[in-house]
Amino acid sequence: MIDKLKNILGINKKDDTNEIEVPASKIGPKTYVIIGASAAGVDAVKTLRKLDKSVNIIVISKDENIYSRCMLHHVISEHRTVEGINFVDADFMEKNNATWIKKATVTSIDTENKAVKYEKDGKTEEQKYDKLLIASGANAAIPPIKNIREGKNIYPLRNIEDAIAIREKAKHCKKVAIIGGGLVGIDALSGLLEIDGIEEISIMMMENRILDKQLDEKAASVYADKFKAKGVNIITSCNIGEVFLDEEGNVSGVNVNGEKLDCELLIVSTGVKPNIALIEGSGIEAGRGIIINDKCETNVKDVYAAGDVTGTGIWPLATKQGVVAASNMAGVEKFLTDRFEFKNTMNFMGIPTVSLGFTTPADDSYDVVTYEYGDTYKKAVIKDDVLTGFIVQGDISYAGPYAQLVKNKVKVENLAEKVFDLGYSDFFSIKEDGQFEWNV
Repeated sequence: MIDKLKNILGINKKDDTNEIEVPASKIGPKTYVIIGASAAGVDAVKTLRKLDKSVNIIVISKDENIYSRCMLHHVISEHRTVEGINFVDADFMEKNNATWIKKATVTSIDTENKAVKYEKDGKTEEQKYDKLLIASGANAAIPPIKNIREGKNIYPLRNIEDAIAIREKAKHCKKVAIIGGGLVGIDALSGLLEIDGIEEISIMMMENRILDKQLDEKAASVYADKFKAKGVNIITSCNIGEVFLDEEGNVSGVNVNGEKLDCELLIVSTGVKPNIALIEGSGIEAGRGIIINDKCETNVKDVYAAGDVTGTGIWPLATKQGVVAASNMAGVEKFLTDRFEFKNTMNFMGIPTVSLGFTTPADDSYDVVTYEYGDTYKKAVIKDDVLTGFIVQGDISYAGPYAQLVKNKVKVENLAEKVFDLGYSDFFSIKEDGQFEWNV
């Protein structure tokens, strides 16, 4: 009977001693480690604790605060504090009985021995895991421009530390420049416009308009005109050369089209790259980011990934990945059924805009239909009665059905003729029990 019990428990007697060896997996609750405390990591913590009350949850992150990166510009403008952009309660980790190792940098992952090594307070520590979720996010991508990495008062806008440094320096600057006209660059611009004392703000880009990946020329020009009215110097289609530094290494200007543009503070917003340095030598496969399947599993057993580290670009998808990964870690099979990334919602200068799918047609085979009335602008890009891209600026009512059409590639007969006349009623039906049912 005892031998049978030992076999069930996986207990093996050693050959040279009378001691018994119990596999670690049979001792106590499992330990799940999560690297990163942003959107994907936080939703993973909530999901794991909901599904398993006994599991040990350990979160390791560089940050000591949980906050929304989408709202960092509000910290620059001082409309919100660090706590004001926290998207969970301050005691979130305690409520979910999770151990949070803050201000720690993961240096390597030993997948063979199931251990994570990290540095904290100048010391190297190791944390064992039964299952691991990598949600380490992304870092700012800095372009290969001379002096841009070495210069002082040059910042990306990726972390709370960046926002605070930009805010404090901007209070004492007359001239500020931004490289990059995408969402992050425009966020930074919006925050800086709220700071008194700045005499000149310039934003420069190689593209022919701001927000070129999200908006067409018409929608982008509405924002550009508003910014120009505020005194912003928008420089498009330009060649950005070296960064000029003074004798003390402080930024003094940027070479734009062969001429010096003076500035005392430079913000670099030229995209992000997944933070995958920590998986080097681990055997975990990566391309643009860590490669995962529909269960958010990597190629290594018991290792999962979610969020920006996988190349994901938007918050909603990162949170979905966090939930899917955590569910499968806890033994509840769940699949990622929605990988749609091409949705952007913005509100600059009090003008709301939603951009869906690919808003620039690839060739002449697409139908492009536009609508303007007052301050409202709409644009539909259609291919073979399928909506492939959509912009609505101003009145963004009924954006929901269009998001479903783009995401699900729904074919609607003669779509170009009625695309702006669609509403929720076209896509909902009522079931026998009286509930509404989405039909696309």
